[in-house]
Amino acid sequence: MITPTPLMRLVAGVWGFKTLAAGVELGLFTRLAGGRTMTVEQAAAEFGLPDRPADLLLAASASLGLLEKAGDGYRNSELAEQFLVEGRPYYFGAQVRYSDLRTYLPWHRIGEALRTDRPLTWDPETQQSMFDTADPEMLTQFWDAMFSTSSFTAAALADAYDFSAHRRLLDVGGGAGAFPIEFCRRLPELRATVLDLPHVCVRARERIAEAGLTGRIDAVGGDFLADPALPDGHDVILLSMILHDWDEPTNRALLARCHAALPPGGAIVVCELLLNDERTGPPEAALMGMNMLVETEGGRNYSGAEYAAWLTDAGFVDVRTVPFDAPGANGAVVAQRA
Repeated sequence: MITPTPLMRLVAGVWGFKTLAAGVELGLFTRLAGGRTMTVEQAAAEFGLPDRPADLLLAASASLGLLEKAGDGYRNSELAEQFLVEGRPYYFGAQVRYSDLRTYLPWHRIGEALRTDRPLTWDPETQQSMFDTADPEMLTQFWDAMFSTSSFTAAALADAYDFSAHRRLLDVGGGAGAFPIEFCRRLPELRATVLDLPHVCVRARERIAEAGLTGRIDAVGGDFLADPALPDGHDVILLSMILHDWDEPTNRALLARCHAALPPGGAIVVCELLLNDERTGPPEAALMGMNMLVETEGGRNYSGAEYAAWLTDAGFVDVRTVPFDAPGANGAVVAQRA
């Protein structure tokens, strides 16, 4: 018998996220790193909480698979230990913080976005894009969130697609450099360039230096939408979580510049949360599309078939889709310049 229970699960979805966000904000999972167990009484004392809220937070976190019960206390689940402890290689907490502080309140006005077809997190009348802001703290939160999501996504892509055939990677809109950092750690012969706005390159150089890869990864300031040409000298171009920010004409123009920048035999890798061809899912891709309504003027999530058609029209050949599972993407559409 059909029941409204699935609808109630959707209603409660925000409760689950806010429980996660509260744990990250308190540093709960970092405090429990390394197998430490914490009782309700200890949590109340350490975080300055009354017993009832402490009990409810720990129980709810366990119900979400973030904690496990151990005797009278709670400890991190494997998921939390790997991804919610600060300092871990694929720490995801920055994405949680950014979403909590930047996007969730605007989502409360989603009806307005649907009616006006205008973003809610920035003002197109006073800013050129969501990346144009005088708020340095917000910029730091955004790029740290993207790095957080991108690091594991880069690892998943590197497992799914063999970059060892390439020598020079151009990461267009590469942010703080998570993808080339992951790839260059794995492939000693690979060199890479991050192309992004000048102020973003400052953060990228910091991350690259922290990874000990300053000599192998460059960060070049530029505007991939406005510059007449992309940097040449690369045999593979990566567009990761970029094209969903823009409309079809903008994306087609960018793919044409990618084609012009590559040598014959060079490859392009479009890494995204891909919709299925029927545009019915998966939810991660479709809901990211709704988030683009909140955050961009023309962005949306596209299907692999749409990307394949644009790449073919731009002159690329041997188009194929490589599926994988990651927080920032579920596949890559790969093609070559003839």
